Amino acid sequence: MNARNVILLAAVAFAAAGGGYWLGKPSSARESMVHDPAGQSGERVVDYYQSPMHPWIVSDEPGRCTICGMALVPVYVGQAALTASGEDIVQLSAASAGVIGVATTVAHEAELHRTLRVNGAFEIDHTRHRVLSARVPGRIEELQVDQVGIPVKAGDILAALYSPEMLTAQRIYVERRVAGPGAFSTSQVAEARERLLDLGATPEDMRRLEETHQPKAEVTLRAPFDGIVVSRGDRAYTGAYVEESDTLFEIGDMSAMWFVFDVYETDLDVIRVGQPVTIASPGSTENPVIAPVSFIDPNMNPITRTAQARVVVQNRDGRWRHRQSATAEISIALGEHLTVPRSSVLFTRQEPVVFVAVADQTYRPARVTLGPVGDDAYAISTGLDAGDRVVSQAALMIEGQAQLSAPPTHSDSDHDMMAMQHPVEDDVAALQPFVLAVADAAEALAADQLTAYVEALPPLHENWQAYVAQTPDACDGPLDQLVNALSDGPTLTDARDAFEPFSTAVADLARQAGLHHNGVVNIFQCPMSPILGKGRWVQRGEDLRNPFFGSEMLTCGSPIQ
Repeated sequence: MNARNVILLAAVAFAAAGGGYWLGKPSSARESMVHDPAGQSGERVVDYYQSPMHPWIVSDEPGRCTICGMALVPVYVGQAALTASGEDIVQLSAASAGVIGVATTVAHEAELHRTLRVNGAFEIDHTRHRVLSARVPGRIEELQVDQVGIPVKAGDILAALYSPEMLTAQRIYVERRVAGPGAFSTSQVAEARERLLDLGATPEDMRRLEETHQPKAEVTLRAPFDGIVVSRGDRAYTGAYVEESDTLFEIGDMSAMWFVFDVYETDLDVIRVGQPVTIASPGSTENPVIAPVSFIDPNMNPITRTAQARVVVQNRDGRWRHRQSATAEISIALGEHLTVPRSSVLFTRQEPVVFVAVADQTYRPARVTLGPVGDDAYAISTGLDAGDRVVSQAALMIEGQAQLSAPPTHSDSDHDMMAMQHPVEDDVAALQPFVLAVADAAEALAADQLTAYVEALPPLHENWQAYVAQTPDACDGPLDQLVNALSDGPTLTDARDAFEPFSTAVADLARQAGLHHNGVVNIFQCPMSPILGKGRWVQRGEDLRNPFFGSEMLTCGSPIQ
């Protein structure tokens, strides 16, 4: 279902829910509304009354427009009159506004904040992360660390290797050192010493050898710092033969961890080193930790268009584990802006639109230019002034009525017109069984048969679910709410009261789909229905049978083309 159909569905549901709303052609609008200067110090004085749709209609007394029937709105002393600006005006009755839940908020200057939510993982501090490899070929004689996860201290022996190469190198060093300068030069002795150090001999090993002159074939592998054994090599087992450079252990200091996360290119301008980051583990009951951003990688990933950022988190209690995932939030201050709630801004037209209240239950659309986006509000660059009262709830319903009221414009493409008049064929095919089920329920009410109506509700609900499965956009929408609000009594009046708003919405949807032109159903309207004043329904036959009154006024109504 395309966006236009979704808006129209919202509109017909609004029509069904509101009761007594005005639906006419778009006309002149209030260009501006100046707040009464006297309003701050005393009661406002009415100058005259004026039609918001036809500004040339004025009166000294309250009343209704002689052209469109809308209630005249007061123009107060010192307040600008309505002018013909060519914009749409939408006026609701007080009952309609209450039913659909219209709420307004004053546009005002405020600090805008945005919370950036990211996913990341913990890594060991790269400066405290070491891979330990065999520096000489040999056989592992003794293994002090036989499993991953064991904590070790700096200098702890991890493994002992038997190495003939180490034994040979020690003998050469002892021979050159004992023979003295006459047999070997100082550089040759130093070369033999450096060879031993390269093979992994420690300063303590060198002192022992120089004192005892007793070569040993054992090479010990020690922990370079306090940490935890992160992994073992494939050959790190007692009795295994290893070659030079074979990985034996991976050691990491986890007393401080790196939390690493990706920052999208569009967010890089608002992330700074030093910004606090709140980190939490999904499902954990422990309190989140807060730490600052310590580094942002200047290199972009060319595929994901992200850069990595990191936070150093203290971990002496061992709460965070290597490669553990976590979520983080970064609060970003976007400065002070003119703001409106995010629910106020609609994207149903070529430009973002906000509905501004120009009088009681009377609204005009204002095209706006958006600035930064906050968690709960948009910044408005142009199109509104501080103090303007904007619709913050039910704006989509009002937009739906405005679009239903508006005639096609020359800018509408043929494709858009076809989409407006004829929904997608698959949508129509799924809609037809549902509309017929609604027609059966309407017939039961027209016949004053509450039992038959109750029996018609399960098939109606089943066909609605089938339609929702084919058209997911309808799920949890306005019509879905009306379907769920249907009542099975306990009286015919109760059932009819719940059925009328729903029936009107379905009739308008069937009309939009053109089902009354291909012989599927007929659509009728009652000019004095109990709830809406102008309720509509679908029925299979051509003979008018009013479900809202039944036998009391069975033929009240007229067909709709």
